Amino acid sequence: QVQLAESGGGSVQAGGSLRLSCAASIFTTCMGWFRQAPGKEREGVARINALSGSTYYAGSVEGRFSISLDKAKKTLYLQMNTLKPEDTAVYYCAAGYMVGEMCTLSWNAYRYWGQGTQVTVSS
Repeated sequence: QVQLAESGGGSVQAGGSLRLSCAASIFTTCMGWFRQAPGKEREGVARINALSGSTYYAGSVEGRFSISLDKAKKTLYLQMNTLKPEDTAVYYCAAGYMVGEMCTLSWNAYRYWGQGTQVTVSS
């Protein structure tokens, strides 16, 4: 069983930055960040292959967000810069496995989830 706990959410003005952290009991091959805004479906934001270090971002956040992990601290991070009001959502970290030979941003490939942390960006 993988246990995940997010922290670092909060309220910020547009253009600001936040760093989310996710403490993990262990890493699985694929670690990801997802978000869900009110009335919207959960969407993948970024994922990292914990073995190779390869990363992938949703188009809406590419160039603004950065995913990383610290194996010694067993912590997954999401650095969010140049935040926009449309980034407002509950952010979840997740742990999962490859689909075929790669990690994806499909939520159903992730088996373990944190409880979520709220990020609110005001204009």
